Amino acid sequence: MTNLETYYKKFDEDHRLKTRHGQVEFFVTMKNILAAASGDFSQAQEAGVAKALKILDVGAATGAYSVPLSKQGFDVTAVELVKSNLEKLRAKHEKVKCWQGDARDLHFLDDATFDIVLMLGPLYHLHSEEDKLKALSEASRVAKKGALFFCAYTMNEYAVTQYCFGQNKIKENFAAGQIDKNFKTVSRDGDLYSYVRLEDINALQEKSGLERVKIFSPDGPADYMRRELNAMDEETFGLFKNYALEISERPELLGAGSHLVDVLKK
Repeated sequence: MTNLETYYKKFDEDHRLKTRHGQVEFFVTMKNILAAASGDFSQAQEAGVAKALKILDVGAATGAYSVPLSKQGFDVTAVELVKSNLEKLRAKHEKVKCWQGDARDLHFLDDATFDIVLMLGPLYHLHSEEDKLKALSEASRVAKKGALFFCAYTMNEYAVTQYCFGQNKIKENFAAGQIDKNFKTVSRDGDLYSYVRLEDINALQEKSGLERVKIFSPDGPADYMRRELNAMDEETFGLFKNYALEISERPELLGAGSHLVDVLKK
């Protein structure tokens, strides 16, 4: 069993997106997906979107996005590497076509099939630029011309502030070669996550040959405010979610949160 399989066998992704900070991430991301489906990023419609669209969810985990999108009537295909996650997704008995597979090799899917491709997890766990570009290339192959891609990344500064400094591990991180002199995390095979900066995402986008439509922070400051979010009443929390959506594309805040989502077009 790989480190990734061991981790996700214990980790409850469905629960993460039900926490207050997870709800912010889900809310902002889903608003953008529905906006893309409607063909108008300025208006995230909740209903009446183009139901015939085919959506591919690569790294679908237990279906946090696949299931609600399927319930809204989209034709959803899910690909998940970790068998235990896929079993949980299948057990939900939703209209989601499920495959076990690696983001770098989608040979079981036909060319030019999907209108929207979600990659809200795989790029977290691929360490080399070569592997990340391979995953983007495979996603592009199975996508139709004009398709949109949602590519999520985990961010360097969140890891450094919250883990290295927040848990007082910075000196041992330096000693172990996990952080370089510029406070950039050093990603190695066997590590669970690959943390990036905005310039890394920009380089991948340029080399992928895909056009950027927009880039947004799905959680903004939410991961830094878990205690405060939990203390909010429902009305205040609703206002915070709207605030997070409102500031999600502000350039001065990109890269400061725990994630970024790069929206690309074929």
